[in-house]
Amino acid sequence: MLRTHYCGELRKEDKDKKVVLAGWVYRIREHGKVTFLDLRDREGLIQIVCVPSILKDSANVVKELTKEDVVYIEGTVNERPQGTINKNIPTGEVELLASDVRLLNKCKDLPFDIESETEVSEDLRLKYRYLDLRREELKKNFIFKDKVTKYTRDFFHQEGFLDIETPILTKSTPEGARDFLVPARLRSGSFYALPQSPQLFKQILMIAGLDKYYQIARCFRDEDLRADRQPEFTQLDLEMSFIDEEDIFNLIEGLLSYIFKKVLNYELKTPFLRLSHREAMEKHNSDKPDLRTEGDDFCFLWLKDFPLFNFSVEEDSWDMEHHPFTAPHPEDIDLIGKDMGKVRARSYDLVLNGVELGSGSIRIHQRELQEKIFKAIGIDDEDAERKFGFLLKALDSGAPPHGGFALGLDRMLALMLGENSIRDVIAFPKTQRGICLLTDAPSHVDVDQLLELKIRTLKEERDD
Repeated sequence: MLRTHYCGELRKEDKDKKVVLAGWVYRIREHGKVTFLDLRDREGLIQIVCVPSILKDSANVVKELTKEDVVYIEGTVNERPQGTINKNIPTGEVELLASDVRLLNKCKDLPFDIESETEVSEDLRLKYRYLDLRREELKKNFIFKDKVTKYTRDFFHQEGFLDIETPILTKSTPEGARDFLVPARLRSGSFYALPQSPQLFKQILMIAGLDKYYQIARCFRDEDLRADRQPEFTQLDLEMSFIDEEDIFNLIEGLLSYIFKKVLNYELKTPFLRLSHREAMEKHNSDKPDLRTEGDDFCFLWLKDFPLFNFSVEEDSWDMEHHPFTAPHPEDIDLIGKDMGKVRARSYDLVLNGVELGSGSIRIHQRELQEKIFKAIGIDDEDAERKFGFLLKALDSGAPPHGGFALGLDRMLALMLGENSIRDVIAFPKTQRGICLLTDAPSHVDVDQLLELKIRTLKEERDD
């Protein structure tokens, strides 16, 4: 290692230690012949004292340093003199008296100042994301995110869940948004789809008997973007067998209470408020009302008993309010195909401060009922077999009652941190036009690549 310590971890207890640090030059100040550097790395910063008579040959290196140069520094930890202590940083009681300074890499002109609080346009920040991520206010988001995912995994392992990966290259089974399609080179004319969620695979895992599954899963949806949407995002996904809605509610309330206490030292009020969809619309005219009272930064709310179907005027047909694997209330099954608007779903949403955070449902676990739902929304037997044949066969193999939930991790983190956009909790996000400004993706590919995939692109002809 080129260092013995992180900059931000040195304290008074380390006095007289000889240490080696490495990082970026954050600030430079000249006081007579003495140069003071603030050296920064992931864990924070520390003041470096550079005295030419001590540095000797490396004194010339210090003279040439500029902000954001990458350096290696050897030295001895000293307590700062009285009157120079900086109470604003954890290392403010100590400084490093440098004995050797080496330049590891020179930083050339920067498109924006890392230290400055001057507002920088989002496009510029995203184009130079590697610089943006050096800024303290953004860096702390990803340290925070790491803690949240760590405690999430701890909680689920304590509860007996298995962390199981599901495929990224899968079958196109649209779930409301457009799929991202990937051409299959070895099967000409066929396409994989990137998963909008692990929905069908986690149901298959329940049928396989792996009755407590979770995953911090990457998901993909080709849809119009807003501040709280991205074409690729992270969700906390889970599924359980032999449960009902109350089991899901209790589990998620326990998880979030654990996370909020660990990372924010905040006690959530449990059980969360619960409203039916009808109550929410009648009392608040919203299916995601913000019910915070004075003194509440967080108010969680369960919304349940959504309509199972919605009527599309454009298509003159009924469609699913959620996805087609959601179970209807048992007492409403006879209304399917007759009085569709009155059929209630065993689905539920979790709302935080008026923002939908996640959703889930008890699933259909019997083939006959699943086929009945397909027919009610216009999926005939042939289509059902083509799109979902593998699921229908699995349901015939002794599927247990099961249900699950998916929580938008990026969205929750943004709310916890008070960020306006989930782009500030995603390391390399896309713009609202779905573009990665850092890499300039999506981009054209070589003709040879397209030929290998047996794909031709169509160019629209202009009308003369």
